[in-house]
Amino acid sequence: MTARTLHVDPSNAEQASAWDGDQGSYWAAHADDFDRAVRAYQRPFLEAAALHRGERVLDIGCGNGVTSRAAARLTVGGPVLGVDLSGPMLRVARTEADREGLDSVRYEQADAQTYPFPEGAFDIVVSRMGAMFFADSVTAFRNIARALRPGGRLVLLVWQSLERNEWFRSFATALAAGRDLPVPPPDVPGPFAMSDPGALRDTLTAAGFDRPEVMGLERPMNFGRDAERAYSFVSGMFDWMTEDLDETGRARALADLRADIEAHATPEGVLYASAAWVVTATRP
Repeated sequence: MTARTLHVDPSNAEQASAWDGDQGSYWAAHADDFDRAVRAYQRPFLEAAALHRGERVLDIGCGNGVTSRAAARLTVGGPVLGVDLSGPMLRVARTEADREGLDSVRYEQADAQTYPFPEGAFDIVVSRMGAMFFADSVTAFRNIARALRPGGRLVLLVWQSLERNEWFRSFATALAAGRDLPVPPPDVPGPFAMSDPGALRDTLTAAGFDRPEVMGLERPMNFGRDAERAYSFVSGMFDWMTEDLDETGRARALADLRADIEAHATPEGVLYASAAWVVTATRP
């Protein structure tokens, strides 16, 4: 396969550096853990997508490829393109697609905000937790809309507000170690960038989509089958929160995190409350 150069809009350079670097490598190395964490959302998300045999699918922020592979199975050979900024995660996605013999799926390392998708090439665009990281969301979704045929569908899964997501609040509080950590603003690239349903509808409408609808879901996130496995996974995922602490402070923060995780352990796994939006819209 010929190597391709990743062309990124300058406004997304920081995101590209993270996802194609250490952050993406961690997600790739823990692909099963990340999938388990959000697995409870997968079925209602795919039901909203209502994929049919032969449909052409674009998966934005495809990550390790779980949704792309599901789309390939549901469309029974319909072409599926997954795009992501993360080279490490795309390697996992390609390996898994090859292992399953899903030759209708292909992957491109790309910035969906600027990537030259063929106009009208897809029947549906899907994104499971991968659409919240654009520096210019209107420009990005305008480019994505261009890739859809007239009447084509958009289906997104995005987080609701920080206040509705116990998992992030709990981890951040535990790792604060008495500090006042900044709360992620809802209008910058990050997990909660599309958490405001009114702003979300405005963004999609400005990008050229019709009839955006937002449906709320609440599901438990499962961070591991036991506290030890969950602690190992979460402490690595959130290690950036302790980078500025000295040895004593970091030990305190990690002890608080471990205690919080142990308090959430159940026979079904380490469970935290969460809330997301399923977003649907069409290209006129």
